[in-house]
Amino acid sequence: MPAIVIVGVQWGDEGKGKATDLLGERTDVVVKFNGGNNAGHTVVIGDEKYALHLLPSGILSPGVTPVIGNGVVVDLEVLFAELEALNARGLDTSRLKISANAHVITQYHRTLDKVTERFLGKRMIGTTGRGIGPAYADKINRVGIRLQDLFDENILRQKVEGALDQKNHLLVKVFNRRAITVDEIVEDLLSYADRLRGMVCDTSLLLNQALDAGEVVVFEGGQATMLDIDHGTYPFVTSSSATAGGAATGAGVGPSRLDRIVGIVKAYTTRVGSGPFPTELFDEQGEWLRSRGFEFGTTTGRPRRVGWYDAPITRYATRINGITDLVLTKLDILTGLDEIPVCVAYDVEGTRFDEVPVNQSDFHHATPILEYFPGWEEDISDARTFEELPHAAQDYVLALEEMSGTRISVIGVGASRDAVIVRHDLVD
Repeated sequence: MPAIVIVGVQWGDEGKGKATDLLGERTDVVVKFNGGNNAGHTVVIGDEKYALHLLPSGILSPGVTPVIGNGVVVDLEVLFAELEALNARGLDTSRLKISANAHVITQYHRTLDKVTERFLGKRMIGTTGRGIGPAYADKINRVGIRLQDLFDENILRQKVEGALDQKNHLLVKVFNRRAITVDEIVEDLLSYADRLRGMVCDTSLLLNQALDAGEVVVFEGGQATMLDIDHGTYPFVTSSSATAGGAATGAGVGPSRLDRIVGIVKAYTTRVGSGPFPTELFDEQGEWLRSRGFEFGTTTGRPRRVGWYDAPITRYATRINGITDLVLTKLDILTGLDEIPVCVAYDVEGTRFDEVPVNQSDFHHATPILEYFPGWEEDISDARTFEELPHAAQDYVLALEEMSGTRISVIGVGASRDAVIVRHDLVD
């Protein structure tokens, strides 16, 4: 299986980095195809913990070529801060390649993101304030800055002038902020040009050549299905395509080249930011889950909203992405519960919905219809085969598999790199 797409099933933070890392030894190339530094992966290798925000998880695996695709928006300050931090810890980052067509996040994108969010008040989306949305908006409006523009100062200056002409009116007249000068933006961006020259290339060509050579290429999605700009809980979504279809456009390969779609799903559910969340817990059980699962954002540090497993969401994500395999993470966090609730459908003002309602208002008012499964007390962190799990844990996994519409191939039972149970190989 040369081309494997990894996508989040819920609202992000499912453990996609660990899944990518699990494939690392047999992977030749890992490409991040969407998003920016508004999300993070935490990967544990031995006693070392690495928090990645913009870089693909494959950068931690020796011999793997990490790629940032054209569908990503790049904050250059964050990029080089991450690279320098990894270099300081003795890791080789020289293999990184970045698409010449990837768009750049600038100072004015970050400023607009923050002031616009505050301006929305109660209607705020819950963005990270890192300029992601405004950068994608400029891309769609055809006034964006691409990495290749940094190598031609005249073109760069023209594009910055065009972008700031409108934005300064907005900053000064609407948000009462100072105007941003063309010179300060151009000077900042040009300061990165020399360091970027060896990294920036035609990554679409690189990836297709790798696939032609039979190499294993992993497409690593940021964010998750329920945050996808088209298929998520709009408008409380991210600004990019976080589903499997986004892998083709965000990396520059044809969809016929994608062989396996791997969905990452927690044994419960979390969400960061605003928007509907039918299984959300507001009681002591919610606090217990948050604390036990250490549910705080890798990038923002914000406490995550927590709730029980939502089977209709997983079925929806399986359908939207064409998921062939699920990786169920954090099963160990549920150890100690007498019983484990699972959302099997929704009630919307007396009407039962077995699938995610297409109407956003219905989904916003949905309450979960729960089934309860027996819990277990045994520590499962050392289990490496399915049979080593307590019978109650096995039954829970099998029930989720039946409800979710596709097989659960890998089960995460702890934070360490090897704390996994592999039921079906993700490569062969």
